[in-house]
Amino acid sequence: MKLSPKAGKLGVLAAILLTAGNMIGSGVYLLPATLGAYGSITILSWIIASSGALILALVFGLLGVLRPTGDGVVAYAGQDLHPALGHVSWFAYWLNCWIGTTAIAVAAVGYLAYFIPVLAAPGPALVAVLISIWLVTLANLVGPRLVARIGGATLLLGLAPIILAMGIGILAFDPALFQASWNVSGKPDTAAMSLAVTPVFWAFLGLESANIAARVIDNPQRNLPVVAVGGVLLAAAVYMAASVAIMGLMPAKALAASTAPFADAIAHMAGPLAAGLVAFCAFAKASGSLGGWVLLTAETGRAGAQAGYLPKFATDAPEAPRRTRDILVAGVLMSLASWGSMSPTLGKQFSLLINLSVMLSMVLYLLCALSLCRASRDQATKRGRLATLAVGLAGAGFTLWVMATADPTLRGPTVIAVGISLGLWGVSRVRARPI
Repeated sequence: MKLSPKAGKLGVLAAILLTAGNMIGSGVYLLPATLGAYGSITILSWIIASSGALILALVFGLLGVLRPTGDGVVAYAGQDLHPALGHVSWFAYWLNCWIGTTAIAVAAVGYLAYFIPVLAAPGPALVAVLISIWLVTLANLVGPRLVARIGGATLLLGLAPIILAMGIGILAFDPALFQASWNVSGKPDTAAMSLAVTPVFWAFLGLESANIAARVIDNPQRNLPVVAVGGVLLAAAVYMAASVAIMGLMPAKALAASTAPFADAIAHMAGPLAAGLVAFCAFAKASGSLGGWVLLTAETGRAGAQAGYLPKFATDAPEAPRRTRDILVAGVLMSLASWGSMSPTLGKQFSLLINLSVMLSMVLYLLCALSLCRASRDQATKRGRLATLAVGLAGAGFTLWVMATADPTLRGPTVIAVGISLGLWGVSRVRARPI
């Protein structure tokens, strides 16, 4: 009997914790402010989003089994559907990287504004976001080791605000407050619940992490689906507990107006010292995560440039010892995103960025679900083929439902992004043809 994983490999529990940890990230710290615009009805949105995330986790788990040599999650569509759709997968993920990373910078500034209130105003907030982006960009230029050290130093701090909110929420939960804040959106319950699924799903971005880490998971052919689903279940349990707790500590409208919702909620019950500690932890974790995401954005851009999707001048030569151009391009793109998304409040800016990020991720997830439908033919048995096809269709159906019920203003930019991607792919093919 095999009692432990192979040396150097992650067992099931360790891999589940890794996957859940990638989802329980810094961006969630401003999420209660976004959900405060809808009310505590968003607990139903959490249930729907969690169910969809579980289906998509199973999609990626099965893809990891059937396509173990796939070059990352953005390659499935190119392998099983069409190279043009492979480009769409990469482009959607690339856009998602620098838009979502900008949202993390906004979250960091939101908690810094707890100590420096003037940063809540649009102008100072933009300056602070730009400074945050370029500080971590400079850290990336120094080298990935510095970024890794910063991320590691702030890792455990990230859970402190969520754990404190859950603990205080259990002790001081007010059912009457929760009920009074049920739906403050002014929309019918069904509409409010559906609209909130998009921002809620921001918390689950990264559910594909198990596939990215498949090479270091023990026996991935057997364990990958378990790890993918287990990571989502753990993250969903933490998120829903924290969401219910915070909705029972503060009125929804007060959460919507907050730049540091976890800190403000805890301040009501535990005082300003505890709230300040929470705000510091959230700011530190967001700043630590920001560096890693800048690096990921740069690497995603580099991969696209090497594949011919972006101009060669936007990337460093493959043999270059440092990724200077790629990192600088990532910093410029995130700066443009922060300027273009500038809003009256940090909460509204955060909401805009995460909604766009989720819609772009849904494009990737839809194509991966359709890829699984195609890959289902490789299952050895008829029952396996039918079950795999059902999972793929369910995943595709969920992503289409999210895109159909999301804020209508998000559909245009998403369609434009897909159109630009197809146009860039066409140009890259023309350039690649021999004269």
